[in-house]
Amino acid sequence: MAMTMHCDIASTEARIFSGRVESLVVTGVLGDMGILPGHAALLTALVPGPVRLVTQAGEEQIYYVSGGYLEVQPGVVNILADTAIRADDMDEVQAEQARRDAEVAVLNRDAGFEYSRAATQLAEATAQIRTIQQLRRKLGR
Repeated sequence: MAMTMHCDIASTEARIFSGRVESLVVTGVLGDMGILPGHAALLTALVPGPVRLVTQAGEEQIYYVSGGYLEVQPGVVNILADTAIRADDMDEVQAEQARRDAEVAVLNRDAGFEYSRAATQLAEATAQIRTIQQLRRKLGR
């Protein structure tokens, strides 16, 4: 039997996952991080991107978080995000449109232009598309 740890993924709206996992991979500010049972205590910021986990039953699940924080304690991992979505529930067409809109906003600066907001929207849309692509690879589509 594989070693496991408890994992919670929660957004400001709801907890979308709670259970035992064998491993998870998240996107931190310095890149992708793998977390296994027995990992050292850690608190780090997350950037928009996928969260891949393997449940105690061996099933791989993929989620999207818009950023937030990862906390690793002995036997427990918490992911707290502004937005957390199951990859299965994401709309690729909507994410692609959001990416295009953000790119246009960055290129067409006007008096009311907020570069940081447009850049954030572009990063989130790109991360959503990356999450959907990972789900596709998992499902072999």
